[in-house]
Amino acid sequence: MDLNIHKATIDDARAISSIWKVICAEKIYTAVNIPFTSEQERTYIAQLSDREGIFLAEIKKQIVGFQSLDLWAKYTNSFDHVGVMGTFILPNWRRNGIGEQLARYTINFAKLNRYEKIIIYVRGSNNKAQNFYKKLGFIKKGVLAKQVKLDGNYDDEIFMELFL
Repeated sequence: MDLNIHKATIDDARAISSIWKVICAEKIYTAVNIPFTSEQERTYIAQLSDREGIFLAEIKKQIVGFQSLDLWAKYTNSFDHVGVMGTFILPNWRRNGIGEQLARYTINFAKLNRYEKIIIYVRGSNNKAQNFYKKLGFIKKGVLAKQVKLDGNYDDEIFMELFL
């Protein structure tokens, strides 16, 4: 598999939005239930600092997934050492090592940009994602009970962290 990982630009907004549409429609892997539009993605990417990014997994010129890294908070610099990560892979490309390669890339980027810790929220019912992050070294730190409500059904969010 010839995987190319690179930082997204505003020109990648449509591809990212397309992935959101697929993953949001599944209603099981993310708490996000309304996909971001291409315009919303363009605005988001344009507003990211140099220390943040969306990293794309591309195979044969097709974007098959992405991983985001955002600052925990922008209203104070006391959280500048903490990032928030999210991983989103199209169904046909899951469990092929793409997430791990994206994570290595994102974690390396985080280290180079002075992050000391990365945080992730994972839906309580998403055991595969929890195991994925545990394999990367993330440690479960808590549960936010009934944090997600989709179609009248509740799910917890698992709070995990990784010290770099």
